[in-house]
Amino acid sequence: MRIVGGAWRGRSLAAPAGRATRPTADRVRQALFDMLLHAPWGGRTAVEGARVLDAFAGTGALGLEALSRGAGHATFIECARPALAALRANVAACRASATILAGDALDPPPITPCALVFLDPPYGADLVARCVAALQRVGALAPAALLIAEIGRAEAPPFGPPLAERVHGAARLLVWRSRPIA
Repeated sequence: MRIVGGAWRGRSLAAPAGRATRPTADRVRQALFDMLLHAPWGGRTAVEGARVLDAFAGTGALGLEALSRGAGHATFIECARPALAALRANVAACRASATILAGDALDPPPITPCALVFLDPPYGADLVARCVAALQRVGALAPAALLIAEIGRAEAPPFGPPLAERVHGAARLLVWRSRPIA
């Protein structure tokens, strides 16, 4: 696994052994960022200088990819110890401007609002909507933040119609804009 674009392109990323952590494949990350950078609702300004949140971060591949492509700062949330060790090693190797929160994405501490939010929970656990609600409660979502979720191919989308949807193997990528709390 490696960073596929930007300043750190080609840099290898550490990943914990076993199947407990499922890093987003290089080709899926490439497709995601191509979509993000070329969509009418996205563009370079969606990434460059943005505050990024990578919930269920695992190795941090999504957040680090965004930083490599010009994001200003990333906050990573991860609770599994082996993934947390790989995440810390990857952030240190990239000398990334990042905050690592060792904890549960469903019960986060207050986080500076982020404009680009990656949600990559374990497949089949129906965690995306719960995580978004928790992030809204602590003020982690900037107005009209882009929410990008990776769920299993057969899973139902957790919200209404997305801005974009792509299927890559076992993964389904969905993009929405956050809405204010009603």
